[in-house]
Amino acid sequence: MTTAGLQSATSEWSVWTTEAALTVADADSLDAARTFADAVIAQVDQACSRFRPDSELALIAARQASGVAVSPLLEQLLRAALDAAALTGGAVDPTLGMRLDALGYAGSSGDETVSVTTTDRAWKRVTLEHGVLTAPAEVRFDLGATAKAFAADLIAATIDREVSADGVLVSLGGDIATAGPAPEGGWSILVQDLDRDPAAAVSLTAGMAIATSSTQKRRWLQHGVERHHILDPRFGLPAAPVWRTATVAAGTCVLANAYSTAAIVKGIHAPAWLESCGVTARLVDHHGRVVTTSSWPSGSERDPSETVEEFSP
Repeated sequence: MTTAGLQSATSEWSVWTTEAALTVADADSLDAARTFADAVIAQVDQACSRFRPDSELALIAARQASGVAVSPLLEQLLRAALDAAALTGGAVDPTLGMRLDALGYAGSSGDETVSVTTTDRAWKRVTLEHGVLTAPAEVRFDLGATAKAFAADLIAATIDREVSADGVLVSLGGDIATAGPAPEGGWSILVQDLDRDPAAAVSLTAGMAIATSSTQKRRWLQHGVERHHILDPRFGLPAAPVWRTATVAAGTCVLANAYSTAAIVKGIHAPAWLESCGVTARLVDHHGRVVTTSSWPSGSERDPSETVEEFSP
């Protein structure tokens, strides 16, 4: 089955301090698809938000040291985060919530005594078995590196299963997931973070995902020092901004996001690491120069001044 002859439609809105977009190949299914998207986002937010005191993740924090039962959804979200930590050798670490608070992320008060300190790889001391989470009492989880990507995957899969959309693409910030048939020629995506950045036009085949991690967004000043939200777990401080952005294509958005976030953290070592893992990636350094792995499609770079429809089937 293909989407040929169908009229696509897109809904755009803001969520989690970023922009969201939902495209379905069959325009008549857009309203139903958006309803499912909103429901998934609300469920994920209720399960693991670090910024609301009534989230499940916040409510269980006081009991996690002795082991606490978690809902199936939170278990999936935590599992995805811990798998990403293992996959990247700890470069993507879900146990840095306290460090982000100390750095003043998202309006937290911050700690004036923040200094460079090594971490103890607390994620290795977290267990999740038969729906029971056990973690050191001092750990505060931040699932931001994987939860948004997980939500994108879940929204796309849910719409494909529950709605006759004939193909769906969902974008939550830099995390893009697809499900169902792709338009003829694939889903057309413009890879570009800020307007001044070099751009690339690529096509996603059915079921593929793409994620972009950026050091240019979610920035703030703390006591006159500029911070960004991607931390290097070795020091508990923002990763050196070797790369403006790292973009990865993979079979799921969670997987793409794990590699793209880790690439930011690994800095100058990222290209060789990604190549050794067989990952399709595109990196833009702080001078605007583009580095790709051998599997990134050649000829995708384009003049950023050109107008490109980001979600055009």
